[in-house]
Amino acid sequence: MKPGQGHAIFTAECSHAFHFHCITSNVKHGSQSCPVCRAKWKEIPFQSPASDLALGRARINPVDWGHDDAWMTVLRQLPSPRQDASRQISSLFHAHEPAVFDDDEVLDQQPESTERSSSTRDVDNNSIGAIEVKTYPEVSAVPRSTSHNNFTVLIHLKAPLTSGRQNSGTNQTNMQPTSQSCRAPVDLVTVLDVSGSMAGTKLALLKRAMGFVIQSLGPCDRLSVISFSSTARRLFPLRRMTDTGRQQALQAVNSLISNGGTNIAEGLRKGAKVMLDRKWKNPVSSIILLSDGQDTYTVCSPGGAHSRTDYSLLLPFSIHRNGGTGFQIPVHAFGFGTDHDATSMHAISETSGGTFSFIEAEGVIQDAFAQCIGGLLSVVVQELRVGVECVHPSLQLSSIKAGSYHTSVTPDARTGFIEVGDLYAEEERDFLVNINIPINGSGDEMSLFKVRCVYRDPITKELVKCEEADEVKIQRPEIARQVVVSMEVDRQRNRLRAAEAMVEARAAAERGDLTSAVAVLESCQRALSETVSARAGDRLCVALGAELKEMQERMANRRIYEASGRAYVLSGLSSHSWQRATARGDSTDSATLLQAYQTPSMVDMLTRSQTMFVSSGAPSPHPPIRPARSFPARPLPR
Repeated sequence: MKPGQGHAIFTAECSHAFHFHCITSNVKHGSQSCPVCRAKWKEIPFQSPASDLALGRARINPVDWGHDDAWMTVLRQLPSPRQDASRQISSLFHAHEPAVFDDDEVLDQQPESTERSSSTRDVDNNSIGAIEVKTYPEVSAVPRSTSHNNFTVLIHLKAPLTSGRQNSGTNQTNMQPTSQSCRAPVDLVTVLDVSGSMAGTKLALLKRAMGFVIQSLGPCDRLSVISFSSTARRLFPLRRMTDTGRQQALQAVNSLISNGGTNIAEGLRKGAKVMLDRKWKNPVSSIILLSDGQDTYTVCSPGGAHSRTDYSLLLPFSIHRNGGTGFQIPVHAFGFGTDHDATSMHAISETSGGTFSFIEAEGVIQDAFAQCIGGLLSVVVQELRVGVECVHPSLQLSSIKAGSYHTSVTPDARTGFIEVGDLYAEEERDFLVNINIPINGSGDEMSLFKVRCVYRDPITKELVKCEEADEVKIQRPEIARQVVVSMEVDRQRNRLRAAEAMVEARAAAERGDLTSAVAVLESCQRALSETVSARAGDRLCVALGAELKEMQERMANRRIYEASGRAYVLSGLSSHSWQRATARGDSTDSATLLQAYQTPSMVDMLTRSQTMFVSSGAPSPHPPIRPARSFPARPLPR
């Protein structure tokens, strides 16, 4: 190639692009694999005579062919010097990553301002698009002459519908991307384990699941893929999932090969860097992490008999919940198979504000991703903060039960707050507020507190204020003859009681005392069966009982607990602490009891996953129907 006539570009079958004269020099020294991804090439660039190069031709030699056989020649006609003078040859895949990941594809909007909008709109509880707020005292009346410490009031929240669900058609199997005119677009980074243990069926199923994710995203959503083994690399920057973007993303994912070790920390570092360095920001941001192994590069247990592994080292501090830069970028972690480190994956998700799912059967990875994506593509509330303010002058808050959500109470114990964050369409949250009710000398009624909510609309960016129309009140008769017990409060107490039992049982199991762990779960199961809601046949109570029984079976012995019990329990704890659906056991099966916290958008996406087969390219026009039961029945321990 003569100076001044540009450089020939060689694009390998793994889709990485190189200057032709550079890569032929590499091949000349014996290399027959990609310098970036180490993929073995079936075709390698071959330096032709000068006469061929003068015509802008490059020759490619099949690796498996002998030098005495005929060459397979691929001609790449280069633009003339005049045409190429003002033109840059670009590729989706870069041989060298930039120092700063600010090469994200531009959005159809101005960059997000660093100052929060001061515009607000007030809505009442009956307005369309407002969060639904309801309250339930544990009993309707407390005698005047009686004080009641830790009196419980349930605050129930329900996010509004999306316009997309209100106007959606009945064909749920259509693989067209979700309509974006009525929802907030997403910036999604997937951090995928491609270590040696992912070889074969696992990697093939991961590619298919990623194909479903790519096809489900719309043209305003952006995706970047990070793959990691011993090191990590960015396959492509945040790119809009237009028709071209989806095609290029599918090509990149299909080029993945498995080898090397498992460096989760490096994969997350690079995934966080994509989010932090981007010039443009969609309203919703999230990271999906999948791994089937244990990080062997970053995490190591410190010395000492009672030492604990510091799993926080796996997650960049910049995306810690309420830490670093203050970004809220949840990492939804998926533990794949029985060899992954469930403790570290749960710690990563908990620290970032995401969820942890346990993919026990290889074939349901797509269903697990579908459930998660169904939620992310339906965010209708952001930065939700719930305030509780006592009304009666003698009342004080004693505690707020909110799981993993951050709570705070003012020094005078008169006001409390719950930092909820994002809600998916029609997603529900239940919080228990305990107050101390004093003796009341006069009056037949007592006002307890008011509930106020402030959140940001992810589409308009406006702050929205809403509150329950009426104060929470109870009757204060001289004698309470007919006390109405709240079924809603009882069932939420059962949920918290079950979650506490899971925490206690897991602690015993980690100490090696599986007998005590099973006893804790059995005791909780018996206690739940005697509650008011259980006797009334409450579905949540039945599901909790089934979940506790499943955990007992997975703690039958040390081998079963190590293989699946720990991951199953941690995924359940993640689900209950955030009140958000996770995949575990047969939780994505339409016939299972373990469907707590699933939203209609999640169910819709699961239906698409379970009735569609996504190939490496476009969806099949006549997809085979897979059984609705996505997790095969697990044999009972012997």
